[in-house]
Amino acid sequence: MTHRLQRTARRTHSFTESVIREMTRVAREHDAVNLAQGFPDFAAPELLKEAACAAIRSDVNQYAITWGSPSLRHALARKYREHYGMEVDTEREITVTCGGTEAMASVMLAVVDPGEEVIVFEPFYENYGPDAILCEAKPVFVTLEAPDYRLEKAMLEAVVTSRTRAIVINTPNNPTGRVFTREELQAIADVCIEHDILAITDEIYEHIYYEGEHIPLATFPGMRDRTITISGLSKTFSVTGWRIGTIIAPPTLTNAIRKVHDFLTVGAPAPLQEACAVGLNELPASYYEDMVTQYRERGGILVAALQEAGFACRFPQGAYYVLADFSALSDEDSMTFGKRLTREGGVAPVPGGSFFSVPERGHSLARFVFCKRIETLHEAGERLRAFAAKG
Repeated sequence: MTHRLQRTARRTHSFTESVIREMTRVAREHDAVNLAQGFPDFAAPELLKEAACAAIRSDVNQYAITWGSPSLRHALARKYREHYGMEVDTEREITVTCGGTEAMASVMLAVVDPGEEVIVFEPFYENYGPDAILCEAKPVFVTLEAPDYRLEKAMLEAVVTSRTRAIVINTPNNPTGRVFTREELQAIADVCIEHDILAITDEIYEHIYYEGEHIPLATFPGMRDRTITISGLSKTFSVTGWRIGTIIAPPTLTNAIRKVHDFLTVGAPAPLQEACAVGLNELPASYYEDMVTQYRERGGILVAALQEAGFACRFPQGAYYVLADFSALSDEDSMTFGKRLTREGGVAPVPGGSFFSVPERGHSLARFVFCKRIETLHEAGERLRAFAAKG
């Protein structure tokens, strides 16, 4: 009887605890600079904080409408219209969730059936595979090769089967920093249309790019009714703890997504939704331009420090991650090296193996974030150089 009580569901056996969150704990244990988890160590915009306080003082403290407060849904619709030329129905196509992580889980559970297949590009953000497995579906991985991490249509054609239900696309990309080009996105669109496949896009870094442009896949001809667009305000407004995620989907799919979202979390925090609506409506275009300028400076500091310490890496095209090769410093596997760098060097990365279905593919890689204060990055640089000098 005891053995049966302690049994866990088989669906949990094939994935592990988040390595990113694990490395944050390791960083705290060794008082290391945390360049593992992608949260800023600087303040959110004052406008946003004041709006949150005002909402709380106005007693916006009870449940919002399950799929999102009217003010935020209308602000999102205006944003998509002005930024991307997308007309979005505030009542039938928008769902506000508890962060992008819940958004992806809600979408998968709503549209993917057991036995179906979901295509995931690797290196990948670590939640995508487990999300598919929670649906009792099969993640099918397509490896994009370093250093360009470029997608070719033939790669998709080679893995599509009659069971393929969806393709997950993350651009700007975590962890590679790639911003997929119009040609690459068109290749995905062509495959989706030719084989009647859904596209699930993770666009959480949509406003953080240094090369190219961010083009929502939903804006491509023939893709509006087969694309589910996931984003959120966590990265754009530096409020990762607020957990405000967003989903734009066709009405027929939105109905199912909202039901799953309702039973998972009921709704996102009401006063914080109001604050994010204020941010979307009132922050000027210069806010987004300044954010990118500041991240470009921060990224330059980190990339230079990594290169000086012996890592092979390049400046990303978007997001705020650097995926670096440490093979010139060590022949250890990525987990061993990552924990040793945290323990002995005082800088915590994410081991590269956690971004691959077969960890050995990320054997000599480590991911570092630069969404930190300038002084934090300079301190990390000094520690990285000292670690490399010790051999």
